[in-house]
Amino acid sequence: MSDELRRGIAGSAAVAASHPAPYAATRAPADADRRLAASATAALGSPPPATASPTAHKITLKSADMKEEMQKEAFDISRVAFEKHTMEKDIAEYIKKEFDKNHGPTWHCIVGRNFGSYVTHETNYFVYFYIDSKAVLLFKSG
Repeated sequence: MSDELRRGIAGSAAVAASHPAPYAATRAPADADRRLAASATAALGSPPPATASPTAHKITLKSADMKEEMQKEAFDISRVAFEKHTMEKDIAEYIKKEFDKNHGPTWHCIVGRNFGSYVTHETNYFVYFYIDSKAVLLFKSG
């Protein structure tokens, strides 16, 4: 580790130690992070591991009247939606529009942590699952 990098990290540690708790999470400057990553790459011969991949989301199937291939598509599209968006309505819109595009209208999608539902759906076009801690209800009707 270079002396400059050590000074940046030590300086950040001193700032954290001299401030109350809200500042205790102070990090080394971003350029220090880049230099540390570069030195790790040189030492290990490969880049440092990336953060969670888009497929790292845990899927828990709750109920389905849908072919397995289409369920897998719903899971994959949902993973992408959760990576691209943070608001539940935007996630639901993304999933709904992808299914409308891929399988024709009229799909409906509800995403959230706390909701009740009672729906009528076309045969073979219903899936209800959790992705991490949020529920996804996707069905075709109309």
